[in-house]
Amino acid sequence: MKIMEGKVALVTGAASGLGFATAKAFAQAGASVALADWNETMVKQAAEKLMEEGYDIIAIQCDVSDDKQVANMVSRTVDHFGGLDYAYNNAGIQNELAEAADQTRDDFDRVTSINYQGVWSCMKYELQHMRKQGSGSIVNCSSIGGIRAGAQRGVYHGAKHGVIGLTKSAAVEYASRGIRINSVSPGLFHTAMSERMIAGGQKEALDGMLANVPSGRLGRPEEIASVVLFLCSEASSMVVGHNLVVDGGLTLS
Repeated sequence: MKIMEGKVALVTGAASGLGFATAKAFAQAGASVALADWNETMVKQAAEKLMEEGYDIIAIQCDVSDDKQVANMVSRTVDHFGGLDYAYNNAGIQNELAEAADQTRDDFDRVTSINYQGVWSCMKYELQHMRKQGSGSIVNCSSIGGIRAGAQRGVYHGAKHGVIGLTKSAAVEYASRGIRINSVSPGLFHTAMSERMIAGGQKEALDGMLANVPSGRLGRPEEIASVVLFLCSEASSMVVGHNLVVDGGLTLS
């Protein structure tokens, strides 16, 4: 028997990268999976790939910065599959590189509305269902930017620090009610975001960071997926409010 057979998972930012890899891993473990992303075309294509492999999948267009869309995303998932057992709140974007004195309100609002408010909103509506059923597991995506500083990245790092705070506080509230909440902090991974950094002229900065990674390479999306599934599974039943860093040793130095 597959370890998540009969369960339901919801993944945001699921059209590509870490989100898609995790959605696929949930499906391979036997779960029915809702793939959500702001890009309707891409998330439908991603869902079709998994459906062609025989998995039980739906695609949902959702901008996580909009509470109404998030509420609808969770409702559609529950209505279609009959429940919600796992959630990976993965959707996120990078900030425009700028020193603190030069950062714009527009970019601050854009990044925090997705990376911080979006995680808060997703948890809010996921928890409203999970507390009724008395069970569930949520994993929020922070970043190594959530545990360290970075020049010109204050908006992004601030939001990711906030994700860890939200995670720990909610974990304390719901652990006694059968719901576990944790976070994962990826380091440097091969994703669409890293490709956009390169395309945007940040290859030198990325190479500089990679030179400090003891494992000497970018991570693979599947390596985050396996961590998320561990945090959702009964194998981690005593792991509550933990931020699991997956960075090849980067933050050790």
